[in-house]
Amino acid sequence: MMRTIRVGTRQSALALEQTGQVVERLNELCLTHGIECEFELKKIVTRGDQIVDVTLSKVGGKGLFVKEIEQALLENDIDIAVHSLKDMPAVLPDGLVIGAIPKREDPRDGLIARGNFRLQNLPKGAAVGTSSLRRACQLKAFRPDLQIRPIRGNIDTRLRKLEAEGLDAIVLAAAGLRRMGWADRITEYLPPDICLPAVGQGALAIECRAGDRFVLELLSRFRDQPTELAVTAERSFLARLDGGCQVPIGAFAELGEPLDPGSAPIITLSGMVGSPDGEIMLRETMRGGDPGELGVALAERLLGMGADKLLVKFRVDV
Repeated sequence: MMRTIRVGTRQSALALEQTGQVVERLNELCLTHGIECEFELKKIVTRGDQIVDVTLSKVGGKGLFVKEIEQALLENDIDIAVHSLKDMPAVLPDGLVIGAIPKREDPRDGLIARGNFRLQNLPKGAAVGTSSLRRACQLKAFRPDLQIRPIRGNIDTRLRKLEAEGLDAIVLAAAGLRRMGWADRITEYLPPDICLPAVGQGALAIECRAGDRFVLELLSRFRDQPTELAVTAERSFLARLDGGCQVPIGAFAELGEPLDPGSAPIITLSGMVGSPDGEIMLRETMRGGDPGELGVALAERLLGMGADKLLVKFRVDV
């Protein structure tokens, strides 16, 4: 019997593009494994899409692009949801799970500069557009002379604002530009030692109901284990820090070769917590085999270095 799987997505061009890529891959998996199903797209407007004139950090940040979609899952209006993993809070609502995390795109941030400048060569006092506290903190720490200007909007809107608002550069997630076929706009990929990505940046998450066995079985074929290990470490780090606090937080995990054949790969996890102005930036790197334990351990280390005080100082209650 044919199963229709209703797919929830935001309606931005990027969201529709990456959801389309997911559906295309799931269709291929269904054909390969003889699974009878078809997919129906359902566009959902989130609170984050409606707030276009306020910096997201002032209204809560995490969850603003997923809450309405998750509610549709809980109310059985849709069967799966395609999210950018970096938009998802560290803790999911009861009854929902991440059924699959496919292979990660490039996790780095991308600089798009007029005149093809690199970050270190931007003119003194250059105006750089971003509404990300994480990016602002690290950019100011690297180049204190930069003037950070808040910009909101979808990826295409922010690209237009580069010219329209007289900015010297903007910073966007490289993954979104690559998925849209706009990688040629990137003048420099910012290395993690200068700008740690957001937790889960570059990865997609396919969310579903915990009790939907058909969907869970299908999504199990779409999982990428190396990506899941890496983002599990990053999300564990975020969860221990209570990522609902609006403070610059970044993390990036890389997998290395296991110490012994058959053992788990070694995970190198770097994390940072800072102040929005970049004057304080706490950063550490740790290695381990268990992603959940590693994320917690790194968070505890940063908390002991003073991150706890930053988390309290910049907490936003919503």
